Amino acid sequence: MIWTVGLTGGIASGKSAASAMFEALGVPVLDADQTARDVVEPGTPGLARIIETFGNEVLTADGQLDRAKLRAIVFKDNDKRQALEAIVHPAVRVAMQAWRESLDTDYCILAIPLLVESGLNRMTDRVLVIDVDPDTQRRRLIERDGIDAALAERMIQSQVGREERLAAADDVVDNNGSLAALQSQIDTLHRRYVALSHAE
Repeated sequence: MIWTVGLTGGIASGKSAASAMFEALGVPVLDADQTARDVVEPGTPGLARIIETFGNEVLTADGQLDRAKLRAIVFKDNDKRQALEAIVHPAVRVAMQAWRESLDTDYCILAIPLLVESGLNRMTDRVLVIDVDPDTQRRRLIERDGIDAALAERMIQSQVGREERLAAADDVVDNNGSLAALQSQIDTLHRRYVALSHAE
């Protein structure tokens, strides 16, 4: 099985920027958020189960999943959020395994926002956490999603705490600074991961 790094971090921590930098270095990266969207496309078993659980009101007029409506429901109700995760996470895991088995490279990255919460870290050889301080995270989330502070706080609280995420990390990238500072850390990690993948 190909040597695998699980890349994670809190919401709005800069996971996408870090993933893009690894991809630019030629590392295959699978984005779990994109995979999670793929497994609930119209016609998939995943979407059928979501409709069964949440009803037709979570669909748009053209039969797509209305993500904003579903997000508003699950971030207010922990049981409903867990019900959604029980549908999506197993389907994502299967898709990830199939993707990884198709690769022929030194190592790959699974970019998984809920890596620690979902237990998907068991699929990885190493865990990389992209870390920012809470104030920076809150500000970036409000700016990125155009939401109010209350929803931003609920979204942050729905994830595992920063301390627990850092405790699960083998490597930590500090993303409170510039993109250049992030790139420098990614370049260093890339060299280390290539070496580690050959050592195993």
